[in-house]
Amino acid sequence: MAAEGLAGALAAVLGGRGLRVQNWDSGPSGESPALVRLRKNVCYVVLAVFLNEQEAKKECRGSWYLPAGRMEPGETIVEALQREVKEEAGLNCEPLTLLSVEERGPSWIRFVFLAHPTGGILKTSKEADAESLQAGWFPRNSLPTPLRAHDILHLVGLAAQYRQRARHPLVLPQELPCGLVCQRLVATFTSIQTVWVLVGTVGMPHLPITVCGFTSMEQRGGIKMAVLRLLQECLTLHHLAVETKGLLGLQHLGKDQMDGICLNVLVTVAFRNPGLQNEPPKVRGENFFWWKVVEEDLQSQLLQRLQESSVIPINR
Repeated sequence: MAAEGLAGALAAVLGGRGLRVQNWDSGPSGESPALVRLRKNVCYVVLAVFLNEQEAKKECRGSWYLPAGRMEPGETIVEALQREVKEEAGLNCEPLTLLSVEERGPSWIRFVFLAHPTGGILKTSKEADAESLQAGWFPRNSLPTPLRAHDILHLVGLAAQYRQRARHPLVLPQELPCGLVCQRLVATFTSIQTVWVLVGTVGMPHLPITVCGFTSMEQRGGIKMAVLRLLQECLTLHHLAVETKGLLGLQHLGKDQMDGICLNVLVTVAFRNPGLQNEPPKVRGENFFWWKVVEEDLQSQLLQRLQESSVIPINR
């Protein structure tokens, strides 16, 4: 992939459109990357926040919560969200944007959406079933009690903040096949309004991909471990500060036993003691290089995303 191809790939990822996962640059040591299967080695959860001047909540066996539940094999992320909302709240819905991704290692990931109702009838106690007892609209500052868990308070606040001032563009899952839990890195180094992006060279030049492992260490450390592993393979990290800023886009298909996901993430690499260091850190080996982004629009987009943290948060 020439510079024009890299520019196109970067533009696609920054625009939330995604790219097919053809191969990967870093995998877990001591194990072959495992194809992921829902209900076997991964669990994905979808959760919806509705703002209609107020917020939608559901009853969960005597305690209130947001419409949420586990994805089923064969579903896309959006299909799972719509099914859960219909079962638990009685509403048809469309997601507006991904708000947050939460993880407990690569085997448990939750996708939080801001959504809006498009039809249906709000579930009442007369329609109580195994999914929920009822649903209702409540003022954001006066939620019902008891809550099943207080993590929803942060999520409702996050939705309200986004509604008031959107920090990132609207992002929805792209239906692209993937058999692994992996991350595509937009790993950046900046200096005086100049941006470099780390590029993999095996095959055609590309934005590097790291596969998440299911070892106990990677489970405990979370998905950031796969990012650090790839960077450690090509950079000397002891004098560098590495930060995953957040998510640029999400890829998943869910059909034909393709239960994997690809998280397109924005990562910063910086010297711990910058001094007069205006060039990116030296790359070891021949499998990676730093690409200086000279296309003005792409450079402007990257700087804006970095300076304003215009990404979807990834929380652990």
